[in-house]
Amino acid sequence: MNGTILQVNISPGGLPKRPVREALLSPLGFEGDAHAHPKIHGGPAKAILLIPSELTDLLIARGFPLFYGALGENLTTQGIDIRSLMPRMRLRCGAAVIETTQLRRPCNSLDVYGASLRPVIEADPALGGWYASVVIPGHVRGGDPVAVLDVAV
Repeated sequence: MNGTILQVNISPGGLPKRPVREALLSPLGFEGDAHAHPKIHGGPAKAILLIPSELTDLLIARGFPLFYGALGENLTTQGIDIRSLMPRMRLRCGAAVIETTQLRRPCNSLDVYGASLRPVIEADPALGGWYASVVIPGHVRGGDPVAVLDVAV
């Protein structure tokens, strides 16, 4: 399963995250990115959030006023089948390697896009995206390939 990074997104904390051309991915996430609620988001096991553009497009088609980065994802990808991912899958993203850790559960911060968004994501947990840890730090930019490498043991 291969895809492309459409956007690398960061913010000073909270939603939305905005695209940057390139960022250094470290064990605690992208340089310049912060979390409004660090006890819930962030840390080594939730260093980044990956959401495919296809999921955002699906939610936009359902009437939600979204755009890439609106859901708080650090990596907006294209061509990655999120439903085929599972915990401990390793993906090469540009010069970095990440490992999926858990599906993201929606929080009330998403209510800014409509109170009905959270129930839609709760009904289909893959719509929330995947958190991932960083196995190999490195620079990541829009246009870089994404490739599933393996499942960690």
